[in-house]
Amino acid sequence: MNPIGLSNVFPVVLSGGTGTRLWPLSRALHPKQLLAVTGGESMMQGTIRRFPSNDGFEAPIIVGSETLRFLIADQLEEFGVVPTSIILEPAGRNTAAAIALAAHVALAADSDAVLVVAPSDHVISDYVAFRTAVEIALPVARSGQLVTFGIRPNAPETGYGYIELGAPLGDVAGAHAVARFVEKPDEPTARGFLDAGNYAWNSGIFVFSAATYMAELETYAPGVAAACAAAMAGSQRDGLFIRPEPAAFEASPSISIDYAVMEHTTKAAVVPVSMGWSDVGSWAALWEISQQDKNGNAFAGDVVSVDSHGCLVRVDNGPAVAIVGVSDLVVVSTADAILVVPRSRAQEVKSVVEELGARDSQRHLLHTVVHRPWGTYENIDIGATFQTKRLVVKPGGLLSLQLHHHRSEHWVVVSGSAIVTIGGVERAVETNESAYIPVGIQHRLENRSDVPLHLIEVQCGDYLGEDDIVRFEDKYARVPQ
Repeated sequence: MNPIGLSNVFPVVLSGGTGTRLWPLSRALHPKQLLAVTGGESMMQGTIRRFPSNDGFEAPIIVGSETLRFLIADQLEEFGVVPTSIILEPAGRNTAAAIALAAHVALAADSDAVLVVAPSDHVISDYVAFRTAVEIALPVARSGQLVTFGIRPNAPETGYGYIELGAPLGDVAGAHAVARFVEKPDEPTARGFLDAGNYAWNSGIFVFSAATYMAELETYAPGVAAACAAAMAGSQRDGLFIRPEPAAFEASPSISIDYAVMEHTTKAAVVPVSMGWSDVGSWAALWEISQQDKNGNAFAGDVVSVDSHGCLVRVDNGPAVAIVGVSDLVVVSTADAILVVPRSRAQEVKSVVEELGARDSQRHLLHTVVHRPWGTYENIDIGATFQTKRLVVKPGGLLSLQLHHHRSEHWVVVSGSAIVTIGGVERAVETNESAYIPVGIQHRLENRSDVPLHLIEVQCGDYLGEDDIVRFEDKYARVPQ
């Protein structure tokens, strides 16, 4: 495509959500935007793919949470993308604050910076239409308007907010003033919007200059603007990571950009577009965009279906699923949980996550396979006084120098070569060899080879929680300061 003046255009990828409606695949500490929900790449990677550097876009600014920092960094590295920065929110304060943090970073790099703000968990199948919408939006944004993309509706959807299109902006074909924003309507109202033809779904994608956004934020949500300015003034940089000062940021009101700015500003504009967009906000939404068989079923994994219609069935590291004579169901099978829900009630999966949290369960937080900066571990078996895990340490991976007060550990190498330090003594542990770490002894594990290291860890003790770790050295900056 032809260049459109992207030298100061910064993609801002918002990657802080938890994706509760896609449980059990999406968990709080490994949410949907970091999963391959719709294809072979994660949703965040798919979002970043829309902003290729060879088209002239600046390197993206990623806004995510502290708890997801290594997953985000690993996926960027896997994709070969070096971002402008990864901003780590110390707490969730919604989109108005998240975008303000990104605006500060962009303005530090270029006082004329333009932001293209994109949630990391949306699907856009028509890149050409998306790119055309960006081309239309950029001159509007540079003229001082706050532009949002409005999705041309194809159904009376009640799960989205709507935008009423105002008068066309005479000097830019394809752009309109915003007449008003409308909350999620009931079905008769949504059908009226569809019939009227001058309404669009609110996509949550924005294009505006960073300076204009901050000026409007200071006018309409000064508490957010002040808190973010203070948080960035006291921020700390750790390589690509930027950590806003926690107390200052947590003082910000938690409010969306729509409520904070867009519904109040006189500078709101909209570019209506059809680009194969979905926010994949539920299993029903995923079914809608998935390839379906002649019976309207969408299957992934080890699934057997007999005389069933309109179902979404997904097996992801869980037991096989067979369905017989059922219709319009969602069935999701993972290693530690199975979900069955009518497709029409898929939005209610969020209540399951809330119930799990109330029960103090971990199943809304973590999968059985848990990602760490050095690799992964998988819980295999657990009893009152023992726990068994499978560890995979990636090449160059180095666990922290640590000790445990309540458990001993046995490491059995099943593939690869480990460098083990126990009580200050370092030695190699090869395939089919083992090491024993007594309670209270400092130890660490390292993979200096160029292939993954696989080992089985057996923990024994009266307490087996992950918080029984005292770190002394850690190359991933996890030692408390």
